[in-house]
Amino acid sequence: MRHSLIIAAVSVLPGRDAFDDWSLIAQSCNNDGLMAHETWASTGLVLSLVSHGHRELVQALLQDLARLCSMSVTRVVLTLNVPEPPPIPPAGGWPFQLDVRMNQHPMGFGANHNRALEGASERFVGVLNPDVGLRGQDPFVEMVALAGELGVGCVYPQQVDGLGRLQAGERQLPTPWSLLLRRAWSRVETRVDWVNAACLVLPQHTWQTLGGFDESYFMYCEDVDLSLRLRLSGKTLVCAQAKIEHVGQRASGRSLRHLSWHIRSLLRLWCSPVFWQARQLLQSDVTSGGRISPP
Repeated sequence: MRHSLIIAAVSVLPGRDAFDDWSLIAQSCNNDGLMAHETWASTGLVLSLVSHGHRELVQALLQDLARLCSMSVTRVVLTLNVPEPPPIPPAGGWPFQLDVRMNQHPMGFGANHNRALEGASERFVGVLNPDVGLRGQDPFVEMVALAGELGVGCVYPQQVDGLGRLQAGERQLPTPWSLLLRRAWSRVETRVDWVNAACLVLPQHTWQTLGGFDESYFMYCEDVDLSLRLRLSGKTLVCAQAKIEHVGQRASGRSLRHLSWHIRSLLRLWCSPVFWQARQLLQSDVTSGGRISPP
């Protein structure tokens, strides 16, 4: 099933949020293909991908998704957070529906993904960073299968660097003390209280029930908050065997602007009811691995 390009516009209405300022480029297919797509969409996977000027990375990732994940990915929503040309389709067209949304004004991490996945009809939703590499395999078959199991809140893959070395995609609750131990003394964290959002798959009902990311955070801690809310709702965070290539950018260590965003998000997190409820429910016994206990 291949898709052709059509263009639509989202109107600007008084009193609405920044989503109404977007222009929307949507891809559709012929009537027979559309019927097949709608049938698959009820059980399929939609991925949200946000570009901040990462045109080359996005082009390469979309080509990998088309080549490797045509059987698992139903739809991709690409949000261009800053002006850049849309991706170039392969010769035969995209094997999934591709929606490209252009922001008139840059938005935060959570807001972009929330708008992209708003109203999704697919059974599963996912978020994906543009700097992720698929390493020649489709991780989403396993991730979707695991996400469909009872009690699972989200599924994430193992993250490795270009040499195959495991990266720190799993973290313990970020208290001021734990951050000091990790930064100053390079203490290795052994608990998994939250996972980063470089690549996640969630049941669509769970995502909608939680309301997606908390948009009061900007660029940092959205994934911490989401993970904690999943655990407090009684859901589990499940690590798949599949591996992706991803190395954290750690921009807050190089940019004062990113550092200020990071600090403000941490302060907001530490003042939130979610953080204190999660902290109270931490278990320290060996058998649970110190994970957050469901209420």
